[in-house]
Amino acid sequence: MKYKLRYSTQSLRDLEEIWDYIAADLQNPSAAARVVNSIMDSANQLMDFAEMGAPLSSIANVESDYRFLVHGNYLTFYRVHCNEVYVDRVLFGRRDYLRILFEEFLEEKTAE
Repeated sequence: MKYKLRYSTQSLRDLEEIWDYIAADLQNPSAAARVVNSIMDSANQLMDFAEMGAPLSSIANVESDYRFLVHGNYLTFYRVHCNEVYVDRVLFGRRDYLRILFEEFLEEKTAE
């Protein structure tokens, strides 16, 4: 079964920020292109193997339908629904990705 791959606006912004950081801050545009292309190539594999990433629950005590792929220092967080794969975020692995992924949920809980 071939899945449709959908990138969220935020995940595209994440990829752009990764490219900008490597190209401008580290002054290495060719490495920026390599890293971003590698991340996207891995994500493209989800069209054939949607559940190849590990469930987020395998590394964190959370109930979630998120799965993730590791690309060097970066993590791609995605969800599978029916015949579609939704790439929600692409984050540097040392960031507090749980807080970033569940920020809205945490804000709702603290408001109660």
